[in-house]
Amino acid sequence: MTMKHWLAAAALCLPAGAFAQSAGRCPELPAGSGLAWETAAGDDFLFCKAMREDGQQAFSVMLRAESPFRERFRLREEEAVIDGHEVRWYRGELAVQNALVRETLVELDDELTAHIMVRVDNEQQLADSLRQAEGLRFSDTRIGSN
Repeated sequence: MTMKHWLAAAALCLPAGAFAQSAGRCPELPAGSGLAWETAAGDDFLFCKAMREDGQQAFSVMLRAESPFRERFRLREEEAVIDGHEVRWYRGELAVQNALVRETLVELDDELTAHIMVRVDNEQQLADSLRQAEGLRFSDTRIGSN
């Protein structure tokens, strides 16, 4: 498991209070989604958790200049478009039983990548979270204090 995957997996287990506001900016959430960001930042990354009103996580986004995420052909799933970027969702490989996991990578125009991860318990949650993640907008997204 790469450091980035470990960070994303570990963040799924952190309580909501463990996240703080950061100087970076997460992507814009879809209007009317009922989601809100919780964030954690480091020197070279911004981790954004999209939280539902009921306190459940819909998906997460790891913003970095370069991502260690690698697409694996055998894990290919749905095709999608996120903010004009054609992407492919891949099944994730987390050691969590009964979890449905999807990951994708969006290469943004300003030398920034967005690794999006969805981890849910059932097909309905998967469909909802993928739809919401596919509604993200990255126009003001950044890491750090610039």
